[in-house]
Amino acid sequence: MRLRALLETDALGLRLLGGEDELDRTVRGVMTTDLRDPSRYLSGGELVLTGLAWRREPEDSERFVRILVAAQVAGLAAGEAELGSVPEDLVLACARHRLPLFSVVEDVSFASITEYVVRRVSGERAGDLAAVVDRHRRLMSSGPAGGGPEVVLDLLGSDLDLPAWVLSPTGRRIAVPSIAAGAGSGGAGSAGVGSGGAPELPAAVRARLAGEHLAAQRSGRRGPHRVTAADGATYSLFPIRGSSGRTPSDAGDVRETVLSDWLLVVGADAGDWPEERLDLLHGVTQLIAVERDRRDAARTVRRRLAQEVLELVQSGAPPAEVAARLRVAAPVLLPGLSTAPHWQVVVARVEWEGDGAPGGPVAQSLLEEVLVGPEATGPEPSDRIAVAHTGDEAVALVPLDPLPEAPAADGEGEGEGGGAYDFEAGLQADTLLAAVREPLSRGLDGDGRLTLGVSAVVHSADGLRGALEEARHARRVAAARPGRVCAAGHQELASHVLLLPFVPDDVRRAFTARLLDPLYDYDRRHRAELIPTLEAFLDCDGSWTRCATRLHLHVNTLRYRVGRIEQLTGRDLARLEDKLDFFLALRMS
Repeated sequence: MRLRALLETDALGLRLLGGEDELDRTVRGVMTTDLRDPSRYLSGGELVLTGLAWRREPEDSERFVRILVAAQVAGLAAGEAELGSVPEDLVLACARHRLPLFSVVEDVSFASITEYVVRRVSGERAGDLAAVVDRHRRLMSSGPAGGGPEVVLDLLGSDLDLPAWVLSPTGRRIAVPSIAAGAGSGGAGSAGVGSGGAPELPAAVRARLAGEHLAAQRSGRRGPHRVTAADGATYSLFPIRGSSGRTPSDAGDVRETVLSDWLLVVGADAGDWPEERLDLLHGVTQLIAVERDRRDAARTVRRRLAQEVLELVQSGAPPAEVAARLRVAAPVLLPGLSTAPHWQVVVARVEWEGDGAPGGPVAQSLLEEVLVGPEATGPEPSDRIAVAHTGDEAVALVPLDPLPEAPAADGEGEGEGGGAYDFEAGLQADTLLAAVREPLSRGLDGDGRLTLGVSAVVHSADGLRGALEEARHARRVAAARPGRVCAAGHQELASHVLLLPFVPDDVRRAFTARLLDPLYDYDRRHRAELIPTLEAFLDCDGSWTRCATRLHLHVNTLRYRVGRIEQLTGRDLARLEDKLDFFLALRMS
């Protein structure tokens, strides 16, 4: 806004005392101060409001005005309440330095002037930003020249003091601002500042926000969704959907789309925003959706090639034929890899209770996201992952190839490929699970499950068929566990765990109830902790001394508890067969 706009509103009680030729200066903010030197808090363009408490002698006016002029403020408004009128020495000092000066009558508060200026400045900034966003949308629609969603996040930070981030449904950072947002956002006060001055969101906060977003979307609530973090900072979440504009209207559609939607996180409380600002933020999400659609279009070819390879592997095609198809597909599936990689296979399945939506496409989108390391930024890391789907199952072919030219993302050996693995160990099921369990559990809560199985590393196309079967077995092991999101790796297939998923549910329930229910009942009545004692005793391989030490018990107390377990169940914990039965019952319970 211009300074002269202050004189157009009689309710502000402002009278111009000097600087009529400078009234076209732009006001970018407002600050109230009675400090003798407020320069550290000025950034230029402010209307400074003062009650003149800093003035103790006439010479103080010259010093104060020099400081304001050096800080390039827009103008000065002095209140009449303290001295009855604005001192002549201040009027002369402002005239010498061509600083516009206003007087504020006693019955008008500085708060009223501040509110007026902030409202005008914010409205004009939002209008300017809307024009920039519209221009940027046209650029991005015609190609990548617009600079990507980071440019829009920078505009939100610089023009509206709104820190903003784009996250995936697992909480991974798709886009972050490259410049720091101002302090006037009113939220996200705890966010740190990352490299290049960009605000940073801790991983735990990102996972929490992604989970809240998925839960709100599943419930059908309209955005923006407001979330208060543990430290009191408030965030507003705006869903980002494809530019096709398909809005889920029933449960089936929600299941097909919500688990793959990006979200725009704004570090402010949008609860009392005017419609104009909300419309602007919705326009920003539509703009970012253009980038999302472009990424999905780029994945189409990789998905088709992966589907062809999967069909060859499943049909039992000769390894030489599979290897030949991979060589043809290599420029698309494995961009930048100069040698034949090692491979792992990951299988994912999304299942819905009742008449759920088809799980294959959902599992495919989720698997493409899950296989990217949680600290990788941007959509590009998934370009090294090829995922196909068949029925309710998605299958990923993951190349493991050392990339010495790729800088580590966090200084600990995770390259720009962003995968949740290293070349030696390969993908780890527990690592995948830890990165995505919290947010996806919220999105699946109520009627959905995601189960993952990870194969061992194979060194050529010859081993892909075996790796596929191994990953499918591991997924069935994961499916036998409780929880909305579960994963299992190939390491578990060499143990008793391999057998448990194939035991019928009613048999497992009857077996565990017969063996463990007497102990659970006794613990409930007497708080005897027989179940924890049994678990510790088996974990210590039946060693009385080690078990007593772990439980901080006297050996005689331990012997009493084990005797009670044997009495209640009719079993003998000195016998291998009975130890094994207890062990399996605990694993299945």
